[in-house]
Amino acid sequence: MSKPVPRWHWEDFTEGLTMTFGPKEVTRDEVIAFARDFDPQPFHLDEEAGKASLFGGLAASGWHTAGIVMRLMCDGFLLDSSSLGSPGLDSLKWLKPVMVGDHLRARMTVLASRPMKSRAHVGLVQTRWEALNQHDDVVMLIESWAMFGRRTPAEETTG
Repeated sequence: MSKPVPRWHWEDFTEGLTMTFGPKEVTRDEVIAFARDFDPQPFHLDEEAGKASLFGGLAASGWHTAGIVMRLMCDGFLLDSSSLGSPGLDSLKWLKPVMVGDHLRARMTVLASRPMKSRAHVGLVQTRWEALNQHDDVVMLIESWAMFGRRTPAEETTG
């Protein structure tokens, strides 16, 4: 059985391209389950502790927020792309707390795109990811590079 040809390749990620995915509701059970497994701070686990904290209520872990954005990214386009992973994040900022009941969307903007010098079949894409709540507040900001297979690889270069 042959693998389907992905829709999105490096050539499709032109500077200025913006895509939005979601929304995804942040539920109490998910916040607590994530916190229990990965970030067991009291304000992520217990509503009373959350109310007594700076957040004023049960708040999602920032890592949970990043995971939600990753899932929205995968469902939105990444699983139908020639993705080859990422060399890492340039920046990650949690700007506002994400609370139970928030509805998050992820907005991706292509900042730059260039072929990879050492691998002719790979292109690099620099993106800005914004997680927005139902009030259009940016709650998280990520800037990073991703690697995608090229639809039309360039000639291999050496040196």
